[in-house]
Amino acid sequence: MSIPHAFQMSRLSRLLPWIVLAVTLSVTWLLWKHESRTSRKEVRAQFDFALRDTVSRVEQRVAAHEQMLRGLQGLFATTGLKNRAAFRDYVETLQLDANFSGVQIIGLVDRVPGTQKKAHEAVMRGLGVVNYAVYPEGDREFYTPIIQREPQLGRNWLPPGLDIWANPDRRMAMERARDSGQAAITAKVRLAIDKKPEAQPGFIMYLPVYAHGQSRDTVAQRRSHLIGWIYAAFYVEDFMASLYGTSLPGVVLDIYDGAEPTANALMYSVGNRSELARHDGLHANEYMVVAGRTWTLSLHSLREFDERYGRNVAGLIAATGFILSLSLALLSWFMVTGRERALRLAAGMTEELRHMAQHDPLTGLPNRALFSDRLGNELARAKRNDGHFGLIFVDLDRFKPINDSFGHAVGDLLLRQVAQRMKETVRASDTVGRIGGDEFVVLMPMLADAEAARLLAEKLRQAIARPFVLDGRELTISCSLGVALYPDDGQDEITLAKSADEAMYQAKQSGRNRVWLAS
Repeated sequence: MSIPHAFQMSRLSRLLPWIVLAVTLSVTWLLWKHESRTSRKEVRAQFDFALRDTVSRVEQRVAAHEQMLRGLQGLFATTGLKNRAAFRDYVETLQLDANFSGVQIIGLVDRVPGTQKKAHEAVMRGLGVVNYAVYPEGDREFYTPIIQREPQLGRNWLPPGLDIWANPDRRMAMERARDSGQAAITAKVRLAIDKKPEAQPGFIMYLPVYAHGQSRDTVAQRRSHLIGWIYAAFYVEDFMASLYGTSLPGVVLDIYDGAEPTANALMYSVGNRSELARHDGLHANEYMVVAGRTWTLSLHSLREFDERYGRNVAGLIAATGFILSLSLALLSWFMVTGRERALRLAAGMTEELRHMAQHDPLTGLPNRALFSDRLGNELARAKRNDGHFGLIFVDLDRFKPINDSFGHAVGDLLLRQVAQRMKETVRASDTVGRIGGDEFVVLMPMLADAEAARLLAEKLRQAIARPFVLDGRELTISCSLGVALYPDDGQDEITLAKSADEAMYQAKQSGRNRVWLAS
């Protein structure tokens, strides 16, 4: 070898470790960036779902209370407003504590022309309401006294006869209900039954009662034939505690009356506000119309939420990649005479790093990151070619008792065998992934219709239902599967996954060990 050529090879040998270090650090940076971006997307999707879910639960609860008042409205189609016994019996049958928790009191408001005030008071006294009188005193065109409240227990007791029309917040809601024929709620108010020095935020829902058999097609007719209102009063805190379902941990939720989130408009707040000042998390406002009134829902994520729904492996990838990069650089320095072998080792370790970042360490299945990439590619292909594909969410039924009874080692062995059985059952073109715990997903490209997806899901269900032999003992487990089809059940990754997840939840709710189609 000539001296110039030897010198040139020596220079290349000295540069090789730096080249290896630069390449492996670049790969580490790319993997870290991809993982961080994917993790942020997952947290954002969960956060948006939490906000939409809260809005939905509020709307469902308001609708339930409105339906309850509709039942009372129907009662007065067959009986007079002053049938106190019928009103009391009806409220008792509602079992407010059990079925409508959050309702403080249900009341009845009469509309009394000014010329009939004395006669009205006499009728109420004749019905057994001792010392009944409309208050506050004074001559007015008409009066709107509360003639009955139920249940009349503890703090709910107040003398009847209070004319509430003079209160602007209550009057605005009563006018909206009267003119629209629909339920209407007040702004943030202090309830009349609240005797504490510092008032609890509350609101009142009103529903109009019209004369039976009279037309109410126009605003003028509704005003002319109005005979009173029924209402339900709520403390906001009790109302929110009564919502269906459970709230997600790790968030701060504020509810404001109106479209401006000011301190005076704040009606409800839950979550660790001291931590909120120390954590720059996600934040979003959602405006919703509740019985004719605008509420602003403000949601903030805390560190607990981000850690729960983020994958938290970006740091591991960075640390592992940095260590491997240094190791490879040092190795190449000591192996300059075996450059080819060093390069092969570097490529292998880089591939191992990539594999670690994209596969579940327990089962070897694609993890969320790799599965999300394949789902995105299939989504793009289907949009280009006007095609169809399926997504299956699989959740093992009652997996926790196996862990508790036989230990995590047996549970891990079961998960590995379930993963192997699923890979053997699906088509070669399908992708089986594990997204955490006992949850798996299956991507099924190029499907003809929903029936094909259902048949494959049923094969998976039957395969998992066969007994497993683990450390000499035979165990049986079932699974619940939710199936969503593109584009029928979603035209993007988030909505399609949400449809499959909801279908899987329906399979759970319907008795487990079954397949449920989203559409």
